[in-house]
Amino acid sequence: MNLKERHKMKSFLITLIFTITAFAHTPIMSCMDEGDDTVTCEGGFSDGSSAGGVKFRVISNEKKVILDTKLNTESEVNFKKPEGEYSAVFDAGPQHEVYIKSKDIFE
Repeated sequence: MNLKERHKMKSFLITLIFTITAFAHTPIMSCMDEGDDTVTCEGGFSDGSSAGGVKFRVISNEKKVILDTKLNTESEVNFKKPEGEYSAVFDAGPQHEVYIKSKDIFE
């Protein structure tokens, strides 16, 4: 491979990396205490894509799974507020998890 071909290959790879990064999406989630002993969490992605069907868990501080389900077609889940401290977990795969602690969920 000559110098000109290497330069073209390098330019192609740099362009490819920036293109992949531009299409990346970051998981986001918010949770709200409904004031009736239930909590509603809504998940999504920074690029606006739906999170319907994405795994969702509620875990205790002792790492016990209290709820293991998926977000509905509206990218939401509603659950009975557990006793004690817990975390809501939006699990879109490795390095795409969002944790919200119960102390950070307000009405």
